[in-house]
Amino acid sequence: MDRERLLHLRNKEDVVKLPALERVAVCGGTHGNELSGVYLVRERLKKRRKSEVMEPVTVVTVMSNPRAVHRCVRYTETDLNRCFTDAMLSFSVSDQTPFEIIRAQELNSQLGPKGSDQATDLICDLHNTTANMGLCLITYSDCDWICLHICKHLQREMATIPVRYIHYDFPPAEAYSLDSVGKHGFAMEIGPQPHGLIRSNIFTAMQEAVQLMLDWVRLFNSGSEFEGGWVDVYSLVKNIDYPRDPQTHIITAAVHPDLQDRDFCLLHPGDAMFLSFSGESVRYKGKEPLYPFFINESSYYEKGVALFLARRRRVEIPSIQSSRT
Repeated sequence: MDRERLLHLRNKEDVVKLPALERVAVCGGTHGNELSGVYLVRERLKKRRKSEVMEPVTVVTVMSNPRAVHRCVRYTETDLNRCFTDAMLSFSVSDQTPFEIIRAQELNSQLGPKGSDQATDLICDLHNTTANMGLCLITYSDCDWICLHICKHLQREMATIPVRYIHYDFPPAEAYSLDSVGKHGFAMEIGPQPHGLIRSNIFTAMQEAVQLMLDWVRLFNSGSEFEGGWVDVYSLVKNIDYPRDPQTHIITAAVHPDLQDRDFCLLHPGDAMFLSFSGESVRYKGKEPLYPFFINESSYYEKGVALFLARRRRVEIPSIQSSRT
């Protein structure tokens, strides 16, 4: 349903009726060295069948990139979480095709097809970041009432970690991550945690958030009405690379200590962003204050990204209820 129809449906008195979420996927190991999701999926697979029917929802548990998990690396040939665009999913495979593209097409067949009526109703893809981001739901929509209500529920129920909602404004065909295969979906990004190891507090927070999400889905499917309200949405504006030598392209500065670990703290024009290896501060030259996140994420060095910048705005969400009732 497009944005205009969604906005037309709602007013302050209405309860928006939405289809039940009959099939939910919990995925981990899309990046094989982000271990909270890897171990959470392993625990779920040990305790339950791969597909568990717990009325009124079927939960499918998936280890997304088993080769990368086995090697404890982000990926083996190319980043799986960049392989779910329409172009990649329709790519003709051969003996030379990277494993992750083949795997993306397998996951699309299992959980999609993307954009179809048969696609999984909700996909939660589990990730870790080395950045000090707390727990974030990253989505491609700022008007998906299901994802926004789940975020609101987590914000209310989780006392030990901040919960935020991040919006990437990409058209569906260019949405590149696994969660985009579902009718609704988000990456659950939680940190800080170094890649290749697991921290008990981060794992426990992820485990709690997944259980709260599944509890919410069961209540929604059973007919519970969820009151509307407001959710702060951080919409991606741009990314910023590290300063680099113009000839060699080697990084010449690190994230400034005044910015490091201050994800979602407002960055003003003139604030220090980087500290050069020769000791000079490099300052933010933007024209408006913005919110940084993924600050100094280790896996983004290869992508030429030191941090992302976002605008924050409050989004009003309507009361919702399953149309099954």
